[in-house]
Amino acid sequence: MDSITQAALGASLAGAVGGKTLGRSSLLIGAALGTLPDLDVVIDYGTAIANFSQHRGFSHSLLVLFPLAILLAWLLNRWRPALGYQRWLFLTGLILITHPLLDAFTTYGTQIFWPFGEPVAISSIFIIDPLYTLPLLVGILLFVVRNHATRAVTVGLALSTLYLGWTLAAQQIISSRVDPALAEVGLEDAPRLVQPMPFTTMLWRITAQNDDQRVEIITGFLDDDAPLLPEFFPRRPDLAAVGQSTPEGQRLEWFTDGFTAYGLDGRTLTATDIRLGIPGAHPFVFTLGKYENGTLTAEPSGRLDRPEIQGEALGLLWQRITGQTTRLCLASLSIPEPGASCS
Repeated sequence: MDSITQAALGASLAGAVGGKTLGRSSLLIGAALGTLPDLDVVIDYGTAIANFSQHRGFSHSLLVLFPLAILLAWLLNRWRPALGYQRWLFLTGLILITHPLLDAFTTYGTQIFWPFGEPVAISSIFIIDPLYTLPLLVGILLFVVRNHATRAVTVGLALSTLYLGWTLAAQQIISSRVDPALAEVGLEDAPRLVQPMPFTTMLWRITAQNDDQRVEIITGFLDDDAPLLPEFFPRRPDLAAVGQSTPEGQRLEWFTDGFTAYGLDGRTLTATDIRLGIPGAHPFVFTLGKYENGTLTAEPSGRLDRPEIQGEALGLLWQRITGQTTRLCLASLSIPEPGASCS
């Protein structure tokens, strides 16, 4: 999740556990602890794909954070012994552990078992979701103005947790809704990603793919009985084979769970994480090297500039989220004519 949300979650947990003893300082301590795992972004691992895939790595591992919580609890207890070591341990452990667990609900991927296993990405909540964050912020504000009202932050935590549970239920509802549409195009058993569109759980994006093509479907809870509108995108298995022959291509495939698209930018082979963003506006597009005459000259991976989304496109996206329109073509971010398809 975004830094504000993680800081708010940490502050809320600290206020609930130690607010009566520590007062407003508990919020600052909690916010700092909630931000701590994300400081790994300052580490340069040498290449763009390494930096991308190593984020949310060791600093988000439960195997690292458990002992770190013990150490921090000992240090904090020496500083403010009034809370007691057991409650300090509960506070530090709760905040450090909930940070990667919340991140795991997003699509990016969180290596909560580093150095073992694969990244965990439940993909039920967008990285920024106001309906999750606002109850936490309101609870913190009431804690500040109402003389350490721990009940306020507790209620904020309860509401946010209930909303997180709703995201899981909504994901299952949407996944069941698209089953018939995917079966019609022969992708019912294909790898599938079901995730919310930006800032909301009312509108969802479904991606399924095989070796030759992928299909994208947008559907939401305000669509009523509107038919689903699959949008097809060709894949390049020839370029995929080349990209996956390199260590960095293999690393990216591992991190994205295979949701990677390959293409050419002039003579440069590119690899795109298609999980994040939307077609035409994927923020993570990496270069793997020069591709000429069927041969790749591998280079340390770089990252292409993030594409800009025009204000008009954002307006169309808002119309789709709110149900003002039930059709939106992803590749062009445009509303198709009645009866027309996107691709």
